[in-house]
Amino acid sequence: MQITSAMVKALRDKTGAGIMDCKEALIASEGSMEKAIEYLRKKGLQMAAKRSTRQAQEGLVGAYIHAGGRLGVLVEVNCETDFVARTDDFQALVHDLAMQIAASNPLYISREDVPPEVVAKERHILEVQAQEAGRPPQAIPKIVEGRLEKYFQEVCLLEQPFIKEPKITVGERIKSVIAKVGENITVRRFARFQVGETA
Repeated sequence: MQITSAMVKALRDKTGAGIMDCKEALIASEGSMEKAIEYLRKKGLQMAAKRSTRQAQEGLVGAYIHAGGRLGVLVEVNCETDFVARTDDFQALVHDLAMQIAASNPLYISREDVPPEVVAKERHILEVQAQEAGRPPQAIPKIVEGRLEKYFQEVCLLEQPFIKEPKITVGERIKSVIAKVGENITVRRFARFQVGETA
């Protein structure tokens, strides 16, 4: 099938991918726009995984103050270059992450940040709960691991459902922006303040 420049332009407008990438995707998917978009998504996520090892020392500090000024968030999000930090895609991501933190109150960025003693304590609590609920002893380890996964999804920012699109996680949302801008992006730190809250 003949791949026209109009087809390439239409795919580029929809995805923001480079011209050569769009052409390659259309050729690989025999001109199907839907298959080409899926092809670019898969390629983008693979590239995002490769980029995750690169240094990210530029970026922005984003702020979000909830209506009424009783809740506020600061978040530092890093990328590789100042150029990407100034793009609309990156700035929108930083704003979305600040809103996510305000709404979902994560305690950690990723599960690797959860101290081992916190995980051990949580595991012990879940074991006791399962025993008191009368679960069979052989089933308890599996029950505990399943509930521990849910705990990580609640307290770790990257594993929380993304508030604007709950079918994906925050981590997947970040990867989609990495795929689009072509640079590694990391959440460095955040702070959430609520009036009257004790530390």
